Amino acid sequence: IIIKNITATILFYCNLAALERQVFDFLGYQWAPILANFLHIIIVILGLFGTIQYRPRYIVVYAIWTAIWVTWNIFIICFYLEVGGLSKDSELLTFNISRHQSWWSENGPGCVRKEASMSGIKGLDTHSYVSVIGCALESRYIEVLHSSFQILLAVSMAQAARAAALGVPS
Repeated sequence: IIIKNITATILFYCNLAALERQVFDFLGYQWAPILANFLHIIIVILGLFGTIQYRPRYIVVYAIWTAIWVTWNIFIICFYLEVGGLSKDSELLTFNISRHQSWWSENGPGCVRKEASMSGIKGLDTHSYVSVIGCALESRYIEVLHSSFQILLAVSMAQAARAAALGVPS
């Protein structure tokens, strides 16, 4: 029963971390991560239910999802670190719908956001050019930290779920 409680607690923190990430992805209009986070939240709830009620099918679904979730987060890390031809400036995470970027790129710790209106161009009087200076930590590193934390939670959850399934202390 102790393993079951530990597993449920870790699942709760997985959901809390995913909800926090979901908020910042919504603020940045990052549609691909929003969908991935939504699926993750749903499957974590199923995993929590499967753990508490001991439903092996739900636990198996969560285990499979964990592998997909870790792969997704590795992709996000590679995306923001621009590994293998990926570019953090591409519109890949917004499905080429908009030119939005990570919310952290303009609102990170220590960032000073300056807007310069483009009033000389007709039809664009509501748009402005935004420059950001003085960030204590670049947005890409914040995103990498978020994804690394998600991987750490997923791996610790997988260990706890394995221990709960085998009845062995983790």
